[in-house]
Amino acid sequence: MFQVNDLVMFGTHGICKVKDIGCLAMSAADEDRLYYTLKPLYEEQQSAVYTPVDNKKAQMRAVFTREEALKLIDRIPEIETIWVLDDRQREGKYKEIMQRNECSGWMQIIKTLYLKKQKRLAEGKKSTAKDDFYYNMAQELLYGELAAALLVDRTGVKNMVEQQVNRVAN
Repeated sequence: MFQVNDLVMFGTHGICKVKDIGCLAMSAADEDRLYYTLKPLYEEQQSAVYTPVDNKKAQMRAVFTREEALKLIDRIPEIETIWVLDDRQREGKYKEIMQRNECSGWMQIIKTLYLKKQKRLAEGKKSTAKDDFYYNMAQELLYGELAAALLVDRTGVKNMVEQQVNRVAN
């Protein structure tokens, strides 16, 4: 069980701070159940998210430590890219990776799509809307988590990641 003030990754909300743990005085809430009250760090419009403490379906986990974040960034050159020729199968692979809620998977998507985007730009082409969608979603989640672990802003994380990816490309 998480504690108040812990940082957690919670589904598509990304990194959240546990603000409270207790029963909720809401009609939709089970009055005998404990709930986490979460505050997403990077969703300005979202004031709070509630999820039962015993919710087995919710994808919630502890955030990366500083050491884990640095290790992942160092491993970028070794992370394999995803090359699936069929558009539908590739999108299915991206969805599967996103649902696992793991930094290494998000990094795999970012590396793959960053390199693909650079190649397409060099050919005078734009990236596809689907690729942009998954690239942006993976960046949002991964860079938020790494920024919190490393105590830097998301732009700093983006620069670190792109620098490591570019080491592979050159």
